[in-house]
Amino acid sequence: MRKILFGVIITLIILFTFKYCGDKKENKITLQENTTLIQEQIKNVGKLVVTEGHFSEVYTYKNSKSVFADLLEAEKQAIVIVNADVTVGYDLSKIEYKIDEDNKVLRILNIPKEEITINPDLEYYDIQADFLNQFEAKDYNEIKETVKKSLMKKIESSELKSNAQNRLISELSKFFILTNSLGWTLQYNQNPIIEREQLKEIEHLMD
Repeated sequence: MRKILFGVIITLIILFTFKYCGDKKENKITLQENTTLIQEQIKNVGKLVVTEGHFSEVYTYKNSKSVFADLLEAEKQAIVIVNADVTVGYDLSKIEYKIDEDNKVLRILNIPKEEITINPDLEYYDIQADFLNQFEAKDYNEIKETVKKSLMKKIESSELKSNAQNRLISELSKFFILTNSLGWTLQYNQNPIIEREQLKEIEHLMD
């Protein structure tokens, strides 16, 4: 009787061991599959998210310099019409992240700053210049730099940046939806993202 009981116990132990090993293997396969899905999602999102805008401005450029021991002033001026195409974007292929399989956590370590590109088309009208103060290459370069600085201020106060940030949050939402559906946790700056609305706080953390 004891031999039979001992045999039954040994059999149960063997069966339990096989089942436990099988469950561990299945769990590992699931983790690997989840990791692959997350990496694929990051790859799909890894693109340039761009918001485009257009600005039209009219500037008056004036420059004067003293000549003949400050006895006279030589002046030059021009009207500059500017049409500029502007893009504000995020290169999401530069996102830094870490996948923690053991704790089922996707950690976003760093999100790239926005990239602002300004392509101005300048047309000059009513160019006037005294003989002793002619237009030179440095004048045109100075005008172009001044125009870019002026446009940058307008971009800062426009909706272009906020629209680009909204598109960024929309792309990051895909990470949240996927990790949440897999039972994983999404983190940014070591802060767990529990609700989708928390993603809107990321733009403030990036500033």
